Amino acid sequence: MTANVPEAGAPTAVPVAPDGEWLRVHPASAFVRGWVALAAIGFFFGRDFFERLLQGRPLFEEDFAGRAPWLVAGGGIVLVVTVLGFILTWYFTKYQVAEGYVRVNSGFLFRQQRQARLDRVQAIDIVQPLLARIFGLAELKFEVADAGESAVKLAYLRMDDARQLRATILARAAGVVPDPARPQEAAPEAPEYPVLSVPPSRLIGSLLLSEQSFFVVVGGIAAVILSAVTDNRGFFFYLIPAVLGLAASYWGFFNKGYNFTAAISPDGIRLRYGLLDTQAQTLPPGRVQALKVAQSPLWRIFGWYRIQVNVAGYGAIESNGETSSRTTLLPVGKLADVMSMLALVLPDPGTPEPGRIFAAGLSGLDSDGGFVTTPRRGRFLAPLGWRRNGFATTDTALLIRSGRWWRELVMVPHQRTQSMALHQGPLARRFRVADLVLHTTAGPVSPRLTQAGLDEARGLFDAQSARARLARKRQTSEQWLATVAPAPVVEPVETASPVVEPAPVVEPVETASPVVEPAPVVEPVETASPVVEPAPVVEPVETSPQQEGPQRG
Repeated sequence: MTANVPEAGAPTAVPVAPDGEWLRVHPASAFVRGWVALAAIGFFFGRDFFERLLQGRPLFEEDFAGRAPWLVAGGGIVLVVTVLGFILTWYFTKYQVAEGYVRVNSGFLFRQQRQARLDRVQAIDIVQPLLARIFGLAELKFEVADAGESAVKLAYLRMDDARQLRATILARAAGVVPDPARPQEAAPEAPEYPVLSVPPSRLIGSLLLSEQSFFVVVGGIAAVILSAVTDNRGFFFYLIPAVLGLAASYWGFFNKGYNFTAAISPDGIRLRYGLLDTQAQTLPPGRVQALKVAQSPLWRIFGWYRIQVNVAGYGAIESNGETSSRTTLLPVGKLADVMSMLALVLPDPGTPEPGRIFAAGLSGLDSDGGFVTTPRRGRFLAPLGWRRNGFATTDTALLIRSGRWWRELVMVPHQRTQSMALHQGPLARRFRVADLVLHTTAGPVSPRLTQAGLDEARGLFDAQSARARLARKRQTSEQWLATVAPAPVVEPVETASPVVEPAPVVEPVETASPVVEPAPVVEPVETASPVVEPAPVVEPVETSPQQEGPQRG
């Protein structure tokens, strides 16, 4: 397979360095990363002048003339050492794309090399902090499975170079082989097609109707009532930390969710967002481990939803909110937006009526859409949610819904089920119900089926084990082009006439009938019942959940 030919009107790819050559990042990278050190030096030497200016005292003391040479010399030495450190950091930071790996070497005193396999890359992000945007630079982050932090970071490259390198690595990871006649030509950036965007007004409305706002309003009302009853104004001071924290939280979500747009391209789902610090994510097809659609009670007024995902390499939500924004597939959107994103993440829903089953998962009750819910005997354990808590399965995914007021729908592709566990406490044993927990990669989504009937939970445990094993069997390659089922990527490859069409190598195998038809040796084997009939031994292994369940349990 060779690289796709760019469409008419698309920008042509520029030549890049030969495969395997070590390249350096932009010379200004060290200064963009180390601006804090320069600011600290300026604060240290300028703090005294600033304080004197505020206090109205003379800027220079009487003996300043005697100390001035030493201060200038000391400040110059510190500045020279800092700048020299920046230069050495830039000089020893190199990167390479070769032999199926992306490697980054850094450090001049303590050397370090980080590398990531291209076929294991889960996502590639382009990050632009505010200072980097001023200089036209960008940082590349490569996420791989089982990495507590980004496996490889390239900071910083020119924006055009970062986009070109991302396109090249995505093409290599997808299994596209460069044209042998033009090995130094970079892969063109795949075209993208916009899917949706979140208007700022909806984002602000979602923040005002969030749970944090509700509890702050309740706290304010309680403070007013207590102050009026006890004639003590001190209750208002307890609201100050809550208001400050809420304002910081609002700003973080607004800054990360501003100008959120989603698009689809042959190399994955592209997300862009950010006000001051912009970020562009590319989630390759099939890398989403689990997905959650959530709706709070206040959001139900406007029909808003939020989608979060688990992606290997992103990890759990961090305190700074960066990972929270990176695991958000849709910050706030309507039902049509949710359906559009679900179609991107799960292009093959595995059911002829995806709209009906997804709608039942979002707002249905009882057996709507084929869901199996908590039996009536378990209503005492979940008096409000027992009619909603349940599960349904399709040919490609397991759906788990929960919550009567805070509604949630969790989807786990069968091949992404890593392990399972049945949980049953004393009360659950009394009512013959159990919880089924599915284990995926770390993230904001925790798939858990609550208060399922004991027999139904055991049956789902065995059946899901078999489905997960069969789904992993079908996924025989880590390359994206070979694993995406409906594969919108395949069509461009087939239509790339100058490069891909000369593939008659497959046709002789399909049309080589003289090799198969006159083979009388095959016919006796097909009719020799004593030889073929023992084959049913294989079918129970594939379909019997009884053998797989104990292994996973």
